Amino acid sequence: MLAKILWFTGSAIFLALGTLHLYYTFFSNKFAARNKAVVTAMKNTTPVLTNETTMWNAWIGFNASHSTGAIFVGLINIIMVVQYFPFLQNSMILLLLNNVTVIFYCWLASKYWFRVPFACILITTGCFVAASIIIFVS
Repeated sequence: MLAKILWFTGSAIFLALGTLHLYYTFFSNKFAARNKAVVTAMKNTTPVLTNETTMWNAWIGFNASHSTGAIFVGLINIIMVVQYFPFLQNSMILLLLNNVTVIFYCWLASKYWFRVPFACILITTGCFVAASIIIFVS
């Protein structure tokens, strides 16, 4: 039961972070640069890869896809814990892939992001790892 609660909690945090990130991407200026000249430059500059987009559009697209990825991971894991927990418990590959994913997000957050998402993802990682240990020893 504790493993189920931990897995659900970690998944809900991931879902909340992804949802908030998506909201900030499309309905706020939270991800705009404070320096307006940077925003203008991003809107008028293309990446080396292609002339078919601007750095600004790529930035928005990255943030939106990043958000939906986190939402997907959170929702899939909530569905797994609520409806298919015995399957999740017996699937070493799903446990491993989820742990690798949240550990990677945790590393990204510690290296490239800021304190709040790092703290939240660290909690998520702790929940997933602890739940996996409980599952393994049960």
